[in-house]
Amino acid sequence: MLTKENTVIGFIGVGVMGKSMARNLMTSGYPVVVYNRTKEKAEELLHDGAAWAESPKEVAEKANVIITIVGYPKDVEEVYLGKDGIINNAQANTYVIDMTTSTPSLAKRIYGEAKSKSIHALDAPVSGGDIGAREAKLSIMVGGAEADFAAVLPIFEILGTNIVYQGAAGAGQHTKMCNQIAIASNMIGVCEAIVYAEKAGLNPDNVLKSITTGAAGSFSLSNLAPRIIKGDFDPGFYIKHFIKDIRIAMEEAKQMEMETPGLALAENLYSRLAALGQDELGTQALYKYWQQ
Repeated sequence: MLTKENTVIGFIGVGVMGKSMARNLMTSGYPVVVYNRTKEKAEELLHDGAAWAESPKEVAEKANVIITIVGYPKDVEEVYLGKDGIINNAQANTYVIDMTTSTPSLAKRIYGEAKSKSIHALDAPVSGGDIGAREAKLSIMVGGAEADFAAVLPIFEILGTNIVYQGAAGAGQHTKMCNQIAIASNMIGVCEAIVYAEKAGLNPDNVLKSITTGAAGSFSLSNLAPRIIKGDFDPGFYIKHFIKDIRIAMEEAKQMEMETPGLALAENLYSRLAALGQDELGTQALYKYWQQ
């Protein structure tokens, strides 16, 4: 049984969301070892008591629960399956939890490689952005062995409030694709609504008071539309990462012989912004498409 007394958590990837997630684990009393490609992003956590590791290998040698939230599937593959990665260096009975949005096929591969070495692997992507990470209100969708999910559930409960076991390895990633599909078309609607309000001579803040609590309500409308109105396009979730997610979902849907016209439109619009060098902004910057 994992307890705070016998658990050291390794955390790889302390970016926009990862930093807050690692901090919440530390605040809850877990010792945390962090690694990030850019050490400067970890300085606040190190100042507050986190230990530093020089590589994923060192994290694997020091921790018996390892959480990763990195950028792209290629990063996940390197961190887990590289020569100096987690799987080749973790001890038996270590729990490894990838919270990156990645491909279901890679999640299944990691699970298989981990199982062959008596390592417990879960794919557990999250939704909620920087706000959800900071306030420990993330939605966490989990794939892997149900017993492994039960073992680390107390850790998940420190990070989020909506935690659902979805099924076998890869199921967490498939569920995250459903999440991103819903967000992609919704974000177009949110931005169009704000632009329409402005062009109609309405006060966008007052419009939100009317529509956020009705049938049009959504996380994006309540949390990102106010940022749009204020001209705040700082990333809670990067456009570049959202494009990655959309393309994963499109490829998975293609393999299932499913058409995704909403996703295709979102991919087109976001790709145009990326081509203009705006892929480091938050997803709410889709609003800028109408300002060109």
